Amino acid sequence: MEIKTEAKKNVRWKRLLVWMGGSLLGLILLVIIGAYYFLNRPLPQVNGDIQLNGLQQAVEVVRDEMGVPHIEATNEYDLYFSQGYVQAQDRLFQMDLSRRQASGRLSEVIGESTVDTDKYFRTLGLRRAAEESVAEYSDEGMRVLNAFADGVNAYIEELHTTGKWPTEFTILGYKPEAWKPIDSLTIGKYMAFDLGGHWKDQAFRQYLLQAFPEEKAYDLFPTYPEEAPTIITKEQLDFSTAFAQAVIPHEFNGSNNWVVSGDKTATGKSLLADDPHLGLATPSVWYQMHLQSDEVNVGGVIFAGVPGIILGHNETIAWGVTNTGPDVQDLYIEKRNPEDPHLFLYNDKWEKAQVIAEPIKVKDSETIDYEVIETRHGPIISEFAADAATSETALSLQWTALEATTELEAILNMNHAENWKEFEEALAAFEAPAQNFVFTDREGNIAYKANGKIPIRKKGNGLLPVPGWTDEYAWEGAIPYDELPTIVNPEEGFISTANNKVVGDDYPYHISHNWAQPYRQMRIQEVLSGSNQLTAENMMELQMDEKNLQAEEFVPVMLKQLANEKGEHIQSALDILSKWDYQDHQDLAAPYIFNRWMVEIGEALFEEQIPKETLELFGGKRSAVDQLLRNAFAGNPGPWVKDVGGINELLVASLTETLSQIEEDEGRDMANWKWGDYHQVSFTHPLSSVAPLNYLFNYQGSMATGGSAVTVKAAAFKNDGTVNHGASWRFVMDMNNPMQAYHIVGPGQSGHVSSDWYQNQMADWVEGDYHKTTLEEPEGKRLLLTPEE
Repeated sequence: MEIKTEAKKNVRWKRLLVWMGGSLLGLILLVIIGAYYFLNRPLPQVNGDIQLNGLQQAVEVVRDEMGVPHIEATNEYDLYFSQGYVQAQDRLFQMDLSRRQASGRLSEVIGESTVDTDKYFRTLGLRRAAEESVAEYSDEGMRVLNAFADGVNAYIEELHTTGKWPTEFTILGYKPEAWKPIDSLTIGKYMAFDLGGHWKDQAFRQYLLQAFPEEKAYDLFPTYPEEAPTIITKEQLDFSTAFAQAVIPHEFNGSNNWVVSGDKTATGKSLLADDPHLGLATPSVWYQMHLQSDEVNVGGVIFAGVPGIILGHNETIAWGVTNTGPDVQDLYIEKRNPEDPHLFLYNDKWEKAQVIAEPIKVKDSETIDYEVIETRHGPIISEFAADAATSETALSLQWTALEATTELEAILNMNHAENWKEFEEALAAFEAPAQNFVFTDREGNIAYKANGKIPIRKKGNGLLPVPGWTDEYAWEGAIPYDELPTIVNPEEGFISTANNKVVGDDYPYHISHNWAQPYRQMRIQEVLSGSNQLTAENMMELQMDEKNLQAEEFVPVMLKQLANEKGEHIQSALDILSKWDYQDHQDLAAPYIFNRWMVEIGEALFEEQIPKETLELFGGKRSAVDQLLRNAFAGNPGPWVKDVGGINELLVASLTETLSQIEEDEGRDMANWKWGDYHQVSFTHPLSSVAPLNYLFNYQGSMATGGSAVTVKAAAFKNDGTVNHGASWRFVMDMNNPMQAYHIVGPGQSGHVSSDWYQNQMADWVEGDYHKTTLEEPEGKRLLLTPEE
């Protein structure tokens, strides 16, 4: 009897376990189905027919195998309407986030964590500058901006009907507002912000003069100041507090570009290459498109949220850019009336500053009553993170991008240009940011222009903040357009730029004190000058080139300096470096040691003497370290090197620390060290900083990659080895066939995590696998947009 009872109990337990197992399996299945529905439902329709209210005539959109949309319309309005619609299909969340960041409105949807960021962008006033720019646009330009906005709004209205909101909107719990032309212009202004200016360098140099003896301060200046610097004596500014929350563009925001005449190519036709260096993220900062109508046939890339094609080619010309990096920003030291915080001294009189109400709405919190103060020079930026304006001394910012500019109209005119004359005329409207444009056409002409609005100063040279209480340091217009650096069909047969110094000392105007380290430009010129049979394939190989000329300069002298240094581990590292061919290849130990060593040298020189927040303002830090080392190796160590015990002590201590850090991650056996085990790219999504969303949006993980901050294959990295900056788009044009070009858009075209085009170019970015895009009839998924009946 007991046996039967026990048997019945066992049967009941088995049934219960089976039921529980089935229920758990069903629950897992429901979760999988729900997740699949959640992620796939927002995918846009990319084939078939869609009727759209506002469209005038039918438009065909073909997405090729890489997800590049080819839009063919019969009229201009429909072309840009469809461009707005298609961009929104693939990148609506990115577009909304971009306009919010540039406008200082992130806190409305994210919360208190972004309040300081919002305060900073409200203070700068990118959106206010965009609003002032509207009046400068032609009727045609505004028609394009309005058509684009209409197209974006057509898609937003569609989502209101279908409820198929992109995943990010669902996670954050909000829906985007209607798109306005001013949103596109504001994103254009953000482009100028990201490619920046040098106010932070002026602030850093002022800090040096306040904190250190003159000899030590001047040791980190790019050049010795021509006139006595202005030192705040009554009340020194606390830079670590004033700018601790400032949003600083990446130090390596720049690019490579070059153009080669047919005299140096295998086909006798010109070649052009461009790879802008910006932040590496998902989605890409760039969106590749092809636009075709009866009036234009142009392909290339654009910022999501902006009409036209900013970089690329049409049937007769091709062009690319790098950042010129001129001094287009000045910090003015403003003297405030102690009895009225809105009065500032100018030419012995107190002037009333403009006070602009910028209330900041905060998700799940109260609205912040924030005010921006603008003097005649520009916004007061040294107090945006303060609770109240109490200092009698403040810093205001004058910047060309805060003036009315028409860069988006310039883009539209560039798209229509057919030769250098027309292209150069179009560039005249592209005032901010200042860029190095390279150009070629199907006739074989090659050209270059350092384009943009670059101020002329009555006094001062952009090294330091200057007095704002007098007109002595005012701007007197800009460098005349016809006198901006320009080259057409040079004898060398090629033109290249890599954020390097673009003018000689005999150039009559001041452009900049801050230029990129010269190694990328040196390597590009080395390769281009070495052959007269260059091909498009050679251009792609050069964009992926990992030769480290910084190492080629410094490693031999480092080895000589430490030749007698004892210590088995140090000598093992030096032996690896002595056998290195200076390729920053991902499978080698030498680039791991050298690149980490160079970072550690900078930290050894500055970390203990300069606060971290202030050190982040040091835009030319790496170039300064290079020069300090050159001086020391030449027998002229400056005070920074002397203060750490001299060049030998600096090298030994920093190398010892470098090897110790690598050992923690890789073990003691250097034979197992590989650059790519540390140096990895992941293209992170903006929401992935919140766990566990990183597993959703960064599902591809990280990939080992070669290169570094100083190689043509630009791959700058953070302290944890994450590659977060480099060639956000790679482009090669062979004018032997101007109807096609070669591209890589890392990590992909789509902003939808479940799209086949979300991160499908991530491996291509690492390995240098380009795709070919045509201006002719493409193959792919066809979507017909028709007017609503």
